[in-house]
Amino acid sequence: MAKSKIARRQFIKGAVGASATVAALYHLAPALAVESQTKTSAAAKRMMDTLSFSHDWYSSTRQTLAFNARTKAEAQDWQRKLRERLTQLLGQSLQQKCPLDAETVEEREFENYTRETVLFQSRPNLTVYSYFLLPRSSSQPASQPLPCIICLPGHGRGVDSICGIREDGSMRAWGQWGEYQNDFALQCVARGYAVLAIEQLGFGYRRDEAAKKRSKSASSCQPAAGAALLVGQTMVGWRVYDVIRAIDYLSARKEVDPARIATMGISGGGTIAFFSAALEPRIKVSVISGYYNTFRDSILSISHCIDNYIPNIVRYAEMSDIAGLIAPRAMFVESGTRDNIFPVEATKSSFARAQKVFAVFGAQDKLELEIFEGEHQFWGRRAFDFLKRHL
Repeated sequence: MAKSKIARRQFIKGAVGASATVAALYHLAPALAVESQTKTSAAAKRMMDTLSFSHDWYSSTRQTLAFNARTKAEAQDWQRKLRERLTQLLGQSLQQKCPLDAETVEEREFENYTRETVLFQSRPNLTVYSYFLLPRSSSQPASQPLPCIICLPGHGRGVDSICGIREDGSMRAWGQWGEYQNDFALQCVARGYAVLAIEQLGFGYRRDEAAKKRSKSASSCQPAAGAALLVGQTMVGWRVYDVIRAIDYLSARKEVDPARIATMGISGGGTIAFFSAALEPRIKVSVISGYYNTFRDSILSISHCIDNYIPNIVRYAEMSDIAGLIAPRAMFVESGTRDNIFPVEATKSSFARAQKVFAVFGAQDKLELEIFEGEHQFWGRRAFDFLKRHL
């Protein structure tokens, strides 16, 4: 077979043509670069990412129920309006009250306290799992009821993590507080308080089967919170209602003084300690660890679990306004300097705004902040001094 040949004239012609094309591109390159830069510059002027869009929207939104009262009477009227709106936003009007049908399914005695595993109905077809803890030695007479703290865990293994129970079911040594939540329910017992430690929806014993198969610490917040939104409610609202019914339960226990009930929580538990106190006047004190901040600088700006979100809330109020619903009752906030999901500077600025609300009520001494050197964790140093004074 004859091999194909390229004539010399054709080769030269092709080479000359290629050279001309390269030369043309060479001279055109600056123009192409300018065009590319122009497109990049034009794109830079346009808002394409959701974070910038959200910040822009937030900045241009006037919160219609932000605090601006000057007298106590005005502040009380403002509280009524904001509390009504918050109740609506959480979907609380859709909750259905039912008999508690409470039962103690296990009792255990330890050297320093007793623990009952208590189940009760917060609403039809929904059971709350909890531990009722009582100190075994108390300076108060046995017949005198104790102040009680409702303890709410954050994300992790759930209620066991705040009650000294390891993943394998064994107990941590007394005083060897563990994990980022530092067994704060037991710390309360160690200081003489009765405790009701609640398993929050989506955590621990109240997870769906898919989450239980993944790991001991996997939550089912995502599908549960999504389901709440689908039916016009919120996970925050569901969990707050559990706390409200828990107070109903505690009010019937002879060991508890119903006029001296507090909430305490870290992270996702701090969320519910905070919102419960804002809505439920029977809560005398609230201790909030690793949560209190601004909506803008925390859950709007940083990736968080969907269980934190309340549709439309920033159209009406910021966290400092919600804090104002607690006044003139007592609120304690603690925040770590290296908390990377609830930035400490935003905690400080939000706290300063809340101080203005408490001042109108003449309750400046009922609001306190502790900044500690640490991460996203329960600290509890000054918090217990605060509880001693106000609970």
